[in-house]
Amino acid sequence: MTRRRPPWSATVRLATGRGELARWLEQALSPEAAREVPRARTTLRRTPSGIELRVEASDAGAMRAALNTYLGWVALSLATVGAAGGGQGPRSRGRPPAEALISRSR
Repeated sequence: MTRRRPPWSATVRLATGRGELARWLEQALSPEAAREVPRARTTLRRTPSGIELRVEASDAGAMRAALNTYLGWVALSLATVGAAGGGQGPRSRGRPPAEALISRSR
């Protein structure tokens, strides 16, 4: 039996501009990514430019809930780093700190 791909997928790329910030985010988000979110599955990996979060969901409602959850954790993690004096936040070559690509699989 082959595994069906979920009909909804999203990739969120966080361009941190600093390896240390990427490591902090990975440590903060890894336990959350390992948790089960209803009707959704998430993977987290570090990339040369930052962090990539991939979400697959069975329906639009599950995708919305999962993205709201994970983006909230990202915002909280970045705010914590900022409050702790971790710098001005993630910036990479003048681009916004996060880029999200959301697509519906066919």
